[in-house]
Amino acid sequence: MDDAQLLRYSRHILLDEIGIEGQEHILGAHALIIGAGGLGSPVALYLASAGVGQITLVDHDTVDLTNLQRQIAHRSSSVGQPKVASAATAMAAINPEVQVHTITARAGAALLDTLVPQADVVLDCSDNFSTRQAINQACVQHGKPLVAGAAIRFDGQVSVYDSRQPQAPCYACVFPPDQPPEEVQCATMGVFSPIVGIIGAVQAAEALKLLTGAGTPLAGRLLMLDGRPMAWSEIRMARDPACSVCGAPHADPVGIG
Repeated sequence: MDDAQLLRYSRHILLDEIGIEGQEHILGAHALIIGAGGLGSPVALYLASAGVGQITLVDHDTVDLTNLQRQIAHRSSSVGQPKVASAATAMAAINPEVQVHTITARAGAALLDTLVPQADVVLDCSDNFSTRQAINQACVQHGKPLVAGAAIRFDGQVSVYDSRQPQAPCYACVFPPDQPPEEVQCATMGVFSPIVGIIGAVQAAEALKLLTGAGTPLAGRLLMLDGRPMAWSEIRMARDPACSVCGAPHADPVGIG
């Protein structure tokens, strides 16, 4: 790191759990963010401000006026622009050193199979069940840690799914692909704007912990937030040996497909 970087990241460097070595890991890391909306906005801004060296941002959508109530990476002047381009502009304004790669496309299986192996950590900020399952499948297949969040109304949830840990579940262990929930959308159900910020900030924190080795990741624990009383609850989760994605015979002895 040069003098400017030492100053920029000094508050991380002062942390015993991160220090210079941890910040160097952040600078050399590559994060893949799927979704540049309510969750992806705080994730992208925090990872850029922290100095993650390369960030790939994937989203097929454009900025709409209704997004601005909660998707803090976008501005009124961004309406009509691809969300990834709008978010990249905001990230560059915070930290021009970060290399941001933008892909305006849906995160299908073929694209994920190309992008996931290149990443050190994957963040699921998508808004539908099928995409979440596809992201999890790719992360298990390529042995990459996944930080997944979701939010609707006043409710949010977040966890880390790391198939490199033998006892840790993947997303499909907890939410089986053959049991899809009823799809709910912000456009019809509404969302309390700070909830996506809270969940997205936790996702960013978990990603940075994974990259630096600081603290204990959320693997095996699902955090749920009820924003009405602002109360957190936690559920412990175990790997499902019969999981169609990470369970035997789909996984090798250390849990990586």
